[in-house]
Amino acid sequence: MAGKMKPELSLTQIINMSMGFLGIQMAFGLQNGNASRILANLGADVHELSWFWLVAPITGLIVQPIIGHMGDNTWSPLGRRKPYFLIGAILCSIGLVLLPNAASVTQMFAANALLLAVIFLAMMDASVNVAMEPFRALVGDMLPKHQGTIGFSVQTILIGFGAVLGSYLPDWLTKLGVSNVAPKGFVADNVIYSFYVGAVLLIISILYTIITTKEYSPEEFAAFEDGKEIEYEKSKFSDIFKDFAAIPAQMKNLGIVQFFSWFALFTMWVFTTSALATHHLGLSPEDTHSKAFNDAGDLTGKLFGMYNLWAIPFAFLLTPIAKWIGKKQTHALALLCGGLGLISMYFIKEVDNLWISMIGLGFAWASILAMPYAMLIEVIPQRKMGVYMGIFNFFIVIPQIINGLFGGPIVSGIFGKQAMDYVVVGGVCMLIGAVVTMIFVKSEDETPKEIEEEIKQVHF
Repeated sequence: MAGKMKPELSLTQIINMSMGFLGIQMAFGLQNGNASRILANLGADVHELSWFWLVAPITGLIVQPIIGHMGDNTWSPLGRRKPYFLIGAILCSIGLVLLPNAASVTQMFAANALLLAVIFLAMMDASVNVAMEPFRALVGDMLPKHQGTIGFSVQTILIGFGAVLGSYLPDWLTKLGVSNVAPKGFVADNVIYSFYVGAVLLIISILYTIITTKEYSPEEFAAFEDGKEIEYEKSKFSDIFKDFAAIPAQMKNLGIVQFFSWFALFTMWVFTTSALATHHLGLSPEDTHSKAFNDAGDLTGKLFGMYNLWAIPFAFLLTPIAKWIGKKQTHALALLCGGLGLISMYFIKEVDNLWISMIGLGFAWASILAMPYAMLIEVIPQRKMGVYMGIFNFFIVIPQIINGLFGGPIVSGIFGKQAMDYVVVGGVCMLIGAVVTMIFVKSEDETPKEIEEEIKQVHF
């Protein structure tokens, strides 16, 4: 006998349970737009930047599957996923305060500022992953599968707003009179104060979700799964490896798409500041402290804010477009636009016109944050939602790790430290992701029987 279907949630309820993503993505936006700049200010060379950025994917690779597994087997008075929201938010807020102040902390403890910055970055990344993974799983927990697209689209909209705030904040503070220049070895005040604001808003948004959202009880999950949900053996961390071995074919195909998509995104996040400084502003690759370089850093934040801003209206359009042409076709089209957007940055020489490139990236970013997950929840069982969301993160972090290891040497050794050439490579990777989507990913209406069989195979 089949279990009963989960009730549909109202738009307000969906927004409430995803509001914490606004704060998480504001923290992520601050990091993406300013981490390379902070590390360069503290003495990192362009060929070293991708190595320092390895901290983020490595922590994600370790943390997300573990947190997903623990969340699947957590039943506390606070809920199933919410304890992890709160712990992650508190630790990430501390990291936001410490990262831009690494040089000041160095003076207190006689340590290396660059090393401390990497440690604080690792702390921040690990904490973001603790808070982020349960939000993905929460959509699968709370929504019936036919509401998956709108659930992840709402998250994308809130992610967009948060990222816009995080990306633009340093530039806004500069216009308000806060200095964007600092002595060599220190970080500018506009960046430091932006991170303070991000820490406060992160805590507020997470608490809002915790207060306004009530998770289902084990008994309610049992009703949705015809009693199977509460019939689980005592969990072990080794179960993660068993779950990985049993991932559905559709998830593997989506993982290939994610590989190329996130390889491209990592390239953009790490190298855009240096690319703009050398390709558009004509600076030497060794210039990492001048006002012009910090202007390139501000411009990077603004551009990243723009693609997140464009992602907001596209997120509203994802559901109707997906109903019209299908989910996989929607995602392929978005990746095509994103790849062309990245490549166009090479050819658009006037910085005031780079917003054009951000349109395609906004469409791609909106889809990357929603469509793979909307397709994924169709093929994974309820009781494995957290761990499979965490395992799916492997396909996001592994390309970043590979890029982090080899991206810097490629920029330095092959492209003569002209980072814009490597940004173009990222655009090509996103185009490959679009092709892979069309060839390998199955539409929801292509093989429903195969999908049902995959669910049965990983359910027990």
